[in-house]
Amino acid sequence: MIKKVDHIGIAVRTLETTLPFYTDVLNLPLLGIEEVESQKVRVAFLKAGETKLELLEPTSEESTIAKFIENRGEGIHHVALGVDSIEKRIKEMNEKGIRMIDKEPRIGAGGAHIAFMHPKSTSGVLVELCEKKG
Repeated sequence: MIKKVDHIGIAVRTLETTLPFYTDVLNLPLLGIEEVESQKVRVAFLKAGETKLELLEPTSEESTIAKFIENRGEGIHHVALGVDSIEKRIKEMNEKGIRMIDKEPRIGAGGAHIAFMHPKSTSGVLVELCEKKG
């Protein structure tokens, strides 16, 4: 079952130039910044009501975020849906014919267990399933 929209991932060239818009203009609280080496990104977390915004800055040209920006420019990268039992949700998506990028959950920002659905199965939207442990 989908619990909520957990966060919206936004691809940016640099956090340094982008963060002031969100923190100074929109007055969104910055919850923290972390580097996710396995995904080659730095992530800034911002609180926007009940949902978070994740600004994703590539730390390598091989990062999927760097390739996204190169092909499409900065902007919304994915929508993450909070779920319970991510393994069960992945199995359910497979049974319903949804192509999964991740066959098994992996660790994402904030230690969440994540899995992405392929945009070809979701009308062009990169959808992330996100289970927060503990």
